[in-house]
Amino acid sequence: MSKDNIRNFSIIAHIDHGKSTLADRILQITQAITEREFHAQMLDDMDLERERGITIKSSAVRLHYKAKDGKDYILNLIDTPGHVDFTYEVSKSIAACEGALLVVDASQGVEAQTVANLYMAVEHNLVIIPVINKIDLSSAEPEKTKKQIIGILKNVHEEDILFASAKEGIGIDEILESVITRIPPPSGSESNPLQGLIFDSSYDTYKGAIIYIRIMNGSVAKGDNILMMRMGKSYEVQEVGVFTPKEKSIDRLHCGEVGYLACNIRDAAEIEIGDTVTLTALAAKNPLPGYRKLRPMVYSGIYPVNSKDFVALKDAIAKLRLSDASFQYEPESSVSLGFGFRCGFLGLLHMEIIQERLEREYDLNLVVSTPSVVYKVRKTDGEIMDVDNPSKMPPTNLIQEIKEPYVIAYIITPNDVIGTIMQLAELKRGEYISTEYIGDDRAKLIYQMPLSEIIVDFYDKIKSITRGYGSLDYELLDYRKTDVVKLDILLNGEPFDAMSSIVYRDKAQAKGRALVEKLKELIPRQMFEVAIQAALGGNIIARSTVKPLRKHVTAKCYGGDITRKRKLWEKQKEGKKKMKQFGKVEIPQEAFIAALKVQP
Repeated sequence: MSKDNIRNFSIIAHIDHGKSTLADRILQITQAITEREFHAQMLDDMDLERERGITIKSSAVRLHYKAKDGKDYILNLIDTPGHVDFTYEVSKSIAACEGALLVVDASQGVEAQTVANLYMAVEHNLVIIPVINKIDLSSAEPEKTKKQIIGILKNVHEEDILFASAKEGIGIDEILESVITRIPPPSGSESNPLQGLIFDSSYDTYKGAIIYIRIMNGSVAKGDNILMMRMGKSYEVQEVGVFTPKEKSIDRLHCGEVGYLACNIRDAAEIEIGDTVTLTALAAKNPLPGYRKLRPMVYSGIYPVNSKDFVALKDAIAKLRLSDASFQYEPESSVSLGFGFRCGFLGLLHMEIIQERLEREYDLNLVVSTPSVVYKVRKTDGEIMDVDNPSKMPPTNLIQEIKEPYVIAYIITPNDVIGTIMQLAELKRGEYISTEYIGDDRAKLIYQMPLSEIIVDFYDKIKSITRGYGSLDYELLDYRKTDVVKLDILLNGEPFDAMSSIVYRDKAQAKGRALVEKLKELIPRQMFEVAIQAALGGNIIARSTVKPLRKHVTAKCYGGDITRKRKLWEKQKEGKKKMKQFGKVEIPQEAFIAALKVQP
C-alpha cells in the first residue's frame, strides 16, 4: 500500500478519561477483532491492567479502514497510559506517530496530565485532534470542557473539537475520518537506507526479544542482516510482522509502517529503546535522535524472600526491563535481606507495578525496602556523591552539605478546596508560586516542593480532599540545600537496614515514633521479646516492645513446693534470653508496605 494511505497516531489523555474504551470502539468499527474475540480493554493485555483499570504499557495495533472517499487506509494506533508515573511510555509512542487524539472527559474537564501529554505532543510537532469523551454522562459539561480545551490549545477552532462517547459508540466514525483528513501521511522514502526507530520491546520464550519498530526510511524483510547503530551489533531477521492486535507475520515492513522484528536475541541487555535499526550491508549514515535518557525519581531495594531465588530474580528483572526502559537496576546486598537489586522507578505506582509484575509473571516472592530519592552529598574533602540508599550515607562528621531534588508541581483542584490543598502543600514544605483559574470552578496551583515529600502519599491525599476531582503533574526542577538525617530502625539492638530512611531533621522524631508504633502492630509476637527502636546516629529517639509469646511451663505443677515452679520460670527466662540473642525476627511483607506510607 502507498505511504500516502498510512496514518500513524496515538491516543493521549489524563488517567481514566476513556483512552482504552475509545481504542476498543475503533477496533470494533474497523473489524480488527470479531465480536466473539472482543473483551473490554482489548489492548490492555496484562491482567494487572484490567484489574486496576489503568493502562501500564503502550500497545500498538494495525487497522484497515475504508474511508468515505472510497480509499483503503492502514491506521497504526498506539494506546498510551495516563498516569504521571508512565509518562515515558507516552513519550516513546508520540515519537513513532504524526498525530494524536487528545481525549478529555466531558465531566472532569482538562486535568494536569492532559496538559503534560499535550505539551509533549506539541514538542514533537504532532497534529492534535481534540476529542471530548463521555458526553453521555448526566454530569457531562461538553461546552465548558470545549472552552478549557480552547484555553490550552491556542490555535484550535471550535469546529475542530469532536464530541464522542466511546462507551456508547457515538462519534467514532467522525474521529476516524478526522484521522484520515487531518493527520499527514508519514514522511521518509523507501529508496533511502533503512532507518527504523525501536520504540518498545518484549520477550518471548521461543522467539527471544521482540523489537517494536517504526520504519522511518527504507524497508526490512525476513532474512535481512540488520545493525543496531548504538549497540553496534548485527543480527539476521528471523521474522517480520505487525500487530492486528495479535502478532501476524508478513513478508516486509515498508517505510512509514509500524511492526515488529524477531532476531532470536536471547540477551535482553542487547536491545536499547530509542536505538536505530539499519541494514548491515547498506547502513544509514546517522542514527535517529532516539529518546532522551530518563533518570529515575525513586529508588528502592528489591530482594527475594528466599535467597535461592536470586538468580531467578536477576533473569526476571532483565526480561522485564525489555518492556520498560524507564526501569533501572543494579545488584546490591543487605545485611538483613541478603543479595538483591537497587532499582530506580519513576514514582511509587511504577514501583508497585514492577513488584506485582515480577511476582505474578515470574512466580517470585519479594521484599521491597523503603523508597528514597537521590540526594547529592558534598563531603568535607570536596567529593560530591549521589546517595540513593540510606546505607550509602556517609557519617555526619564527613558531610559538608546535602542537596535534595525539588520539583515544580501543578495541582488542578476545584475552587471550594483550594485552601485545604494549599495547607497540604505547605505541610509538605511546598513553596507557593501562583494560582491560575481554569474556567469558573477550577484552579491550577503551582508549587515548588521537595520530591521526597510527594512520592509516597501526596497524590492520594489530593484525590481524597478533592473527592477524586484533583490531579497532579510534576517535573524535576533542580537540587537545593536541605537538612536531612539518616533514620535507623533497630530490632533487638541490631540495625535493620531495609527499614532505614533519609528524613527531614525537623520531622525525624515524629517519623521515628510513628514507624516504631506501626511496626509494633505489624511484627508478629515471637518466642522472645523484640525491642523496636528508632535512632539518629547514636541517639535513640523512640522505642517500643513486642512482648514474647508465653508458654504455661507450670501447668503440670499441682501444689507442692513453690521452689519447683520458680526453677521452671527461671529456666524459661534463660531460654528466652538465649533466643533473643540468636533468634531471627520475622518481618512480614505487609510491614514493609505499611512502613512506606507512615507519615509523622
